[in-house]
Amino acid sequence: MGDTSPLQWETLPQTLVLKGDLDRETLLPLWQQRHTLLAGKRVLDLSQLGRVDSTGLAMLVHLRDEAEKRGAPLTLTGITDRLETLITLYNLDEIIPVNAAT
Repeated sequence: MGDTSPLQWETLPQTLVLKGDLDRETLLPLWQQRHTLLAGKRVLDLSQLGRVDSTGLAMLVHLRDEAEKRGAPLTLTGITDRLETLITLYNLDEIIPVNAAT
């Protein structure tokens, strides 16, 4: 599938900005580095993501869960309409509040 954009990220003081596509083809590098990348982060900015599939959504749920268990809740911002639809479709509104997008 050559139409997938590679996943990239930008580290800001308390925010990790994800760019590109978050799907089963692209998420492995982020998964492998998640502990380092999310250390000290409070916000995961999703506004620059193109495509997110169900695997990417599962990863977002897991990242939030891991952060909460460490006692450092992670806020997801910049949730796109397409991602909001996916969240609603999988009935995850309680886990990932879609109205948190600013």
